[in-house]
Amino acid sequence: MQRFTHAMAAALLGGALVVAGQAQALSVSLAQAQQRALADSPRLSEIEARYQAAQTIPEQMGALPDPSVTIGLLSVPTNTFDLDQEAMTQFQVGISQPLPWPGKRKLKSSVAQFGVTATEQELAEARLMLRRDVVKRWWNLYFTERALEVVRDNQQKMREFNRITLSRYRVGKGVQQDALQAQLELSALLEREVVLKGQRRVQAAGLNALLALDAQESLALSHDEPPAFRDIPEQSELLDRALRQRPLLRQRMIQLDAAKEKTKLAALGLIPDFTLGASYGYRQSAPNGADRADLLSMTLGIKIPLYALSKQRREIDQREAEVIASKDRLHETQLQVRSQIVSAVASYERASSQAELLQNGILPQARQTVASMLSGFQVGQVDFTALVRAQLMVNNLQLQYWRALVDGQQAQADLAAALGGDLYE
Repeated sequence: MQRFTHAMAAALLGGALVVAGQAQALSVSLAQAQQRALADSPRLSEIEARYQAAQTIPEQMGALPDPSVTIGLLSVPTNTFDLDQEAMTQFQVGISQPLPWPGKRKLKSSVAQFGVTATEQELAEARLMLRRDVVKRWWNLYFTERALEVVRDNQQKMREFNRITLSRYRVGKGVQQDALQAQLELSALLEREVVLKGQRRVQAAGLNALLALDAQESLALSHDEPPAFRDIPEQSELLDRALRQRPLLRQRMIQLDAAKEKTKLAALGLIPDFTLGASYGYRQSAPNGADRADLLSMTLGIKIPLYALSKQRREIDQREAEVIASKDRLHETQLQVRSQIVSAVASYERASSQAELLQNGILPQARQTVASMLSGFQVGQVDFTALVRAQLMVNNLQLQYWRALVDGQQAQADLAAALGGDLYE
């Protein structure tokens, strides 16, 4: 009686710990997971900070260079250092203002504005990729949980088979081999459960990282019935939409435009800039008391591109090569986006067809076969090995169904990311 009491206490304590663990688990639906990731992602915060910084650059690039102020003492005689001895001795204050050739400041500001817009598209692309990654991780975790349910359900089936074989063996209608085989299959399913639990921890840790949570944070998926497969738009329509709205493609186009602007700016480097200066010289009275007029000076400096062959011309070559590189990068990205869409469409259609075939055809037939064989086995008309194989087939088909369902949802996520927007807008 005491041992029974201790066992009951241990069971109750274990149950309390399980309940407590479940209570502490963070329950997240797919939509909540995406919202949390978008709100707390360090990666997005970093890009947003760079975007805010980039917005301050165009105004800086469009401003005039800072002027210079000079203060000097000119034409001081070194034999006496008297400031009123020589007529040209003066205190001088001057200011000079560099003046870039007209159009240079506007081009510099334009290049910087392209950088702002490119960073904005980078942020939009990062949001897309984060949403896609969260969806794919969430559905991987979903599959692992459904696989655990399938394995545990089949464990129950094997325990039932084991009970039946033992009952038949006790009354002399069965063989010990059947009981041993049932126990072996049950052990294999227990081992499979251990593997799946490990995979669930890995998937949960990956999802935690995307949600900016600690790797040890316990997650519980909140979900409704599995979503039904829907018809997707025509592939040609998807390709056209992607070319219009995918942030990555927009970023590549903006980078190409920026490269062209930089080429124009480099060409203007062959045209000299100017520096306009003015100075005012104050002179003291002559030794005899006569006033001396102050002096005003004006200067115009011209920046000569004397080393154009090794400097400005080389920069022009550099910028022209960058334009070619930007064009190739844009073309490569367009090809990649097309490939992503074609691949995702194929994956979605395959998963949709497979899930429908399994759910509405193969799985019901397989379950009926197992039920019929179980009835036959109980009266000695069906071999136990065949019954076990049929049940394991049901197990594998159930896993294939959940895998197809998850593959379809992940393919939709890939499609949405490749499009740069909602698949069903």
